[in-house]
Amino acid sequence: MILNHLWGLYAHPKEEWHLIDKKHESYFYSLSHIAIISLIPTLTSYYSAAHLGWSIGVGDIIKLTQQSAMLMSIGMYFGLMTGVVALAILIHELAKAFDATPTYTQSLELAAYTATPLFMVGFASFYPVLWFVMLVGLGGLTYSIYLLYSGTPILMHIPEEKGFIYASSVVTCGLVLLAILMAASVILWSAGMGPVYTG
Repeated sequence: MILNHLWGLYAHPKEEWHLIDKKHESYFYSLSHIAIISLIPTLTSYYSAAHLGWSIGVGDIIKLTQQSAMLMSIGMYFGLMTGVVALAILIHELAKAFDATPTYTQSLELAAYTATPLFMVGFASFYPVLWFVMLVGLGGLTYSIYLLYSGTPILMHIPEEKGFIYASSVVTCGLVLLAILMAASVILWSAGMGPVYTG
């Protein structure tokens, strides 16, 4: 069943990582997990941007037109999917430096399940106030990093001390990847694909 590890990663993460390692799913299963979990921030962001409006601080509520919000949400969806798959490729390539030989499926599982708490932050968009979403986002990011550090030694089959350095390298690569996605967004916005606000 899709998302069957979701509760375990929150309730007992280390045991769940061992279960994931014991029963590896198919590559398609991991892609399906990413495809479904990426819908959460995409759909909630669309709804909050087009229907609820964002409160940045003191001032008017900011809303996008439905068409603009839809286009940005579609871009976000493919950006999230691409980001997780790219992170999985980086995890796989970095493994060589740490004497680990994971399959692409193992690398994708680590990337997909690590990104899950960060994507779940999308539910915070139902209360679209900037400070609240940032606070929940910080919590999601912290837990994602914890999952990465706890899951890397288990899925990659390396000692914990090597796993720590490996996971730190993945975090660094993830930050670079995030910077690339943000730069791509800025380029697209300046090319005329930016948000269109309601009157």
